[in-house]
Amino acid sequence: MSTKFIKHIVLSGGMLLAAASCTDDLNREPFYDATSANVYNDPNNYKSVLAKVYAGYAVSGQQGPAGKPDIRGLDEGFSNYLRLYFKLQELPTDEAVIAWNDGNLPDIHDMDWTSSNEFITAMYNRIYYQIALTNEFIRETTDEKLGGRNLSGANLENVRLYRAEARFLRALSYWHALDMFGNVPFVTERDQVGGSFFPKQIPRAELFAYVESELRAIETELVAPRLNEYGRADQAAAWTLLTKLYLNARVYTGQERYTDAVTYANKVIAAGYALEPDYNKLFLTDNNTSREIIFPIAFDGVNTRSYGGMTYLVNAAIGGNMKPEDFGVRGAWGGLRTTSAVVNLFPDPNGNADERGRFHTNGQSVEINDIFTFTEGYPVIKFRNVSSTGQKGSDPIGDFPDTDFPMFRLADVYLMYAEAVLRGGTGGTTGQAVQYINQLRERAYNNASGNITPAQLTLNFIIDERARELKWEMHRRTDLIRFNRFTGPEYLWPWKGGVKQGRAVEEHRTLYPIPATDITANPNLKQNDKY
Repeated sequence: MSTKFIKHIVLSGGMLLAAASCTDDLNREPFYDATSANVYNDPNNYKSVLAKVYAGYAVSGQQGPAGKPDIRGLDEGFSNYLRLYFKLQELPTDEAVIAWNDGNLPDIHDMDWTSSNEFITAMYNRIYYQIALTNEFIRETTDEKLGGRNLSGANLENVRLYRAEARFLRALSYWHALDMFGNVPFVTERDQVGGSFFPKQIPRAELFAYVESELRAIETELVAPRLNEYGRADQAAAWTLLTKLYLNARVYTGQERYTDAVTYANKVIAAGYALEPDYNKLFLTDNNTSREIIFPIAFDGVNTRSYGGMTYLVNAAIGGNMKPEDFGVRGAWGGLRTTSAVVNLFPDPNGNADERGRFHTNGQSVEINDIFTFTEGYPVIKFRNVSSTGQKGSDPIGDFPDTDFPMFRLADVYLMYAEAVLRGGTGGTTGQAVQYINQLRERAYNNASGNITPAQLTLNFIIDERARELKWEMHRRTDLIRFNRFTGPEYLWPWKGGVKQGRAVEEHRTLYPIPATDITANPNLKQNDKY
């Protein structure tokens, strides 16, 4: 099997799942072109079904790039999981604005969304579509069912491993629900399928405990770090998600878990990963060879075609006088830029000192007077459909990139370790934190000129360094909330709250609303406060 497992089998076979909408299908057994009995009686099929579960983060439907969508209610290209996640994690922050006026999309950046916002609804539905897929796979891979199908030996052990990976993916999507929506419907493989069943709403703190327990339970069941096929979860992926969970525990539960965050960051750091020597390679087509990436969302210009995901991240940031061929594509969608608040975090906007600060400045103004004018605001030069040697991606037309999205990578773990130590977590030291931070800065500056001292390592430094290192990697909303900078007047950036100079917004904006459609459909649900 190729090391790019997901890329090569994600669209194979007639067993791929198809569902209509979250409201209708949250508790329904997903449909198959072939019956479940036929699919699961053949041990060779389990891996292909698992590949579809992984692919739910990358593709938007059954055929690619469009035509048979997984969920309804929004244009298929807009409904891609990663594209929606970017919108909800980046557009309401200082890191991104978009020049498009589609539907209620501007409300995301203006931070005045309602429970009827179609992009928020699609993200919610996409999360629960993933949960439905994982629940069904887990339901069909219990020891009892596997025994009834006479699976044994290597086949049995492989399927048990696949089941642990599916549980990780379910925990990942439930973490997204926990982080973005708070108190949400809760359903597992143990709940009934179909009929008149309405999922109960789980309090945020209880969902935190569930995600934690799932990740802890599969720790010993997953493959050891760096030994699984590329694109599949291993122990380090679970440890990284636990680190994120614990770092944000005060937000989710009111209780600090910084020592646990240090503990699990240490596990990841000791697992054999290494910083990529060339920062820019992390966002190119051959980033699959990097030892820094812990868990990617895999893309392929031929086999995983979608108008979301990396197609969106590459093309939407090209416009004005930018040349698409420099990015290995033919499209210039003229959408995404950043605000001057992020540009000003760097010594210069061309990456001459800190190479992480590369923006397209030619023909662009740094300040934004009109969000819908692409040439106002600097586009971030980051994701490209070319390799580190300059070779373009595999799609001969140049529409769909090969670049993988680094959902978890070692640099983030270094930053989480440092933050958890600063916040009082035990099991680490400030001196070690400074060493990790300086490794990131020596890579960025190509020398020690950007190094910091222990006295300079503060929480204010950490939040800025996270923006420098991780911008557009879908961490910013969560980070700003954790640092109490998302809603209030303590931190204003251009166009925060839809005002050029920025304004404070209501505290309840730290959560998105449960979609009105689900509130109407499920009598067990209560809307988040003030929506």
